[in-house]
Amino acid sequence: MTLRPLRQLLAPVLMPVLWVALALPVGAQCSGSDLFDALPKAEQARLEAAAHAVPFAQGLVFSATKGDQTITLAGTYHLPDPRHDALVAQVQEALKHASALLVEAGPDEEARLQKAMMADPTLMFSKGKTLPELLSPAEWELTKTALAAHGMPAFLAAKMRPAFVAMTLSLPPCAVKDMGAGGKGLDKVLMQAAQTDKVAIRALEPWDTVFTLFNSISEADSLEMLRAAVVGAPLADDMGVTMADLYFRGEPRIIWELAREQAIAGGMAPVEVERQMKLSEDLLMVARNHNWLPEIEAAATKGPVVVAVGALHLSGDQGLLYLLQQDGYTITRLD
Repeated sequence: MTLRPLRQLLAPVLMPVLWVALALPVGAQCSGSDLFDALPKAEQARLEAAAHAVPFAQGLVFSATKGDQTITLAGTYHLPDPRHDALVAQVQEALKHASALLVEAGPDEEARLQKAMMADPTLMFSKGKTLPELLSPAEWELTKTALAAHGMPAFLAAKMRPAFVAMTLSLPPCAVKDMGAGGKGLDKVLMQAAQTDKVAIRALEPWDTVFTLFNSISEADSLEMLRAAVVGAPLADDMGVTMADLYFRGEPRIIWELAREQAIAGGMAPVEVERQMKLSEDLLMVARNHNWLPEIEAAATKGPVVVAVGALHLSGDQGLLYLLQQDGYTITRLD
């Protein structure tokens, strides 16, 4: 659960490949409840205070201006939801006048990634020990039970890399069904709008970034990721509903704080939770933000741009908004 943001990066590209290429069944309708709303008010207030302690914790759409340079930033939620329409309306005008839409992975990168995964099974499947060999018998039984509820055969998952299996178990089954039916997250909706408006779409990182990230996670951490996902699997729909509700309230940072609380409540030691949270943040957000920043600023010198990246990339003292502010941009919340 502590590495749950990984699925936000990988889900929009990898999950359709897994379900189409491997002919896996789709999940059931959403039936989850909001875990944050169910917390006592004092606990909600504590998590809100922790979330709001970092720069730009609230909000999903911002402008960054410096001189004649204008950057519109939209923090995205990668899974389908009808509430995206209101956010699209807030970004649409800026997109029509943009010289480019900058995203984590554009259509070309997604196509190359899907082609590579189809051609080379070792990208998804391990050449070393299988999961039954890496896990204890009790852990493997629990994993098989969780996989069955998500519609993935155990014999197939047994040979997959642990991080892929963890990501599968973290996804709400209902979101998988929506994606299989063609549902789009905010990034995909904005890419579709950019194509309609003939706005160039540019990727902020190479097509194989997801595999670079996978390869940088040790086997031990990947297995811890999987164990946490197995524990959290029964709450996958609840977490999906909770994350979406917090996101559309303009409170994406609370998702991060809630993930920490959920991990500790699930039995993980606080020290281990903090270690994995730090690993997740450094690997998935901080390093990538610093890599993206010069690309974004260079693009802005050629005309207005729209940047659509995962919402957690915007906030914090290593978030894109704060980094842009440090470089002299004036930040304004638009939503």
